Amino acid sequence: MNKSKTPPHVSPEDQALLAQGQCSQPFSILGPRAFGDGQWLTVYHPDLAALSAVGPDGEVDLPRVAGDLFAGPIPAGPYRLKARSGGGVEWTFDDPYRFTPVLGEMDLHLLAEGTHKRLWQVLGAHVTTHQGVAGTRFAVWAPNARRVSVVGQFNGWDGRRHPMRRVGQGFWEIFLPDLGEGTLYKYEILDAQGGVMLKADPVGFGSQHPPEKASVVRDIAGYGWKDAEWMATRAKAQDRRAPISIYEVHPGSWRRKYDDGGRPLSYQEMARDLVSYAKDMGFTHLELMPVSEFPFDGSWGYQPVGLYAPTIRFGPPHEFRDLVDAAHQAGLGVLLDWVPGHFPSDAHGLARFDGTSLYEHADPREGFHQDWNTLIYNYGRIEVQNFLTANAVYWLDEYHVDGLRVDAVASMLYRDYSRKAGEWVPNKDGGRENYEAIAFLQQMNIEAYGEQPGIMTVAEESTSFPKVSAPVDAGGLGFGFKWNMGWMNDTLRYMSRDPVHRRYHHDLMSFGLMYAFTENFILPISHDEVVHGKGSLLHKMPGDDWQQ
Repeated sequence: MNKSKTPPHVSPEDQALLAQGQCSQPFSILGPRAFGDGQWLTVYHPDLAALSAVGPDGEVDLPRVAGDLFAGPIPAGPYRLKARSGGGVEWTFDDPYRFTPVLGEMDLHLLAEGTHKRLWQVLGAHVTTHQGVAGTRFAVWAPNARRVSVVGQFNGWDGRRHPMRRVGQGFWEIFLPDLGEGTLYKYEILDAQGGVMLKADPVGFGSQHPPEKASVVRDIAGYGWKDAEWMATRAKAQDRRAPISIYEVHPGSWRRKYDDGGRPLSYQEMARDLVSYAKDMGFTHLELMPVSEFPFDGSWGYQPVGLYAPTIRFGPPHEFRDLVDAAHQAGLGVLLDWVPGHFPSDAHGLARFDGTSLYEHADPREGFHQDWNTLIYNYGRIEVQNFLTANAVYWLDEYHVDGLRVDAVASMLYRDYSRKAGEWVPNKDGGRENYEAIAFLQQMNIEAYGEQPGIMTVAEESTSFPKVSAPVDAGGLGFGFKWNMGWMNDTLRYMSRDPVHRRYHHDLMSFGLMYAFTENFILPISHDEVVHGKGSLLHKMPGDDWQQ
């Protein structure tokens, strides 16, 4: 066997890139290489006193060849690494750079063309066994990055330690042995200009409790659902001819535990208290204001940063399933408020994810929401459309949710929404309709109803846009239902008037019948009408407390 101590395939430039955290192709340098009658092993590991390879035939020292780079010939066959710190502590571990890719060719093909219906099953962090070793596989989309690394407590948040393999059209992946449920992690991204960013996982299944920002590895497989009876019959319960009465709930404030610091209820406590309350009150459905992870409590979830992560504020993913399962066993459907219209500009989120406007439009006339100080998705980008459409299916599939109430649809449909002249970009025909958003909503409804029969989608749409709840093949957006915002506003205006004057305003109560059958309407009393200084429903009424 060749006893050379110089890595035969590693140049001084490669060594410098590794040391500087700028290596874009680590798998071309690190790991084992066929060499003579054995293999050559190259390992980069900062802050070690010594490193060796342990195989079936014994232990072989790996000399330090430059800085923190260790390399040398070892016998052919399997091996593990044995490290020793400066303090004499020793430990063994598997080399991540000896493992084959975790993304298959078909997955990469579907991701590239934006048609992967189970995107969450290939991107994100997944607890798995790969080539006989337990660990977690990571995959992320960052096409304009020069280097992407997985960082966490397990590697001292050091982006030099675990740079990922670039595959396909801008995807990065790696399998890290010995990591599992509960591991904190982020992606460290080196952008094209040399800037370094720490980003949460766009397809992560868990997050730290805000204001902490790391993603958390969550194993979402293997839940034991007990709702088979509901799932088999829900299509009838959610038919547009069925009686439906929905209880809209903000999970963070519905009923607090004042004997425990005023904290909100957990998912499991809601499974007991909220489900029984809604059932006793005669509701048929619960509608939960957004549970996707979000950074700011004051947004009530309407500015999400983790669309694939049930917020940890009330418990981990399986406990959210406990809530849904309990509701189904009680005969209640569960709807989620879903927010594909915008996202916050928090540095750890999707904003300029790889150093470019990846998920959002670069032009603020298209990509910035002036009302909410948020960013607007680039619906014309196939990967972004796939990310959002798959997310809708994800909640319906993985969490047995019965429907999605899509927030702020009007803001998506019109390019001039809440903008003055000159502050927006017309569509290709010179109009105000957002063709890309319309196509996305249609595709989302096609996928949702096609993949999960018996569900319902509801549009919060406050304009007279036609055919919101008509099928896509009939020229509609494909929603099952539309919120009747006009009925809500007229009714509340009528009830807020002094009774002596209501006789002159009966048109507010009757006007809704002029258009009541143009859509499949749900008559809502929205949370928006009891906040922002508008007062409670009771206090909208005239008179003193007794009269109200």
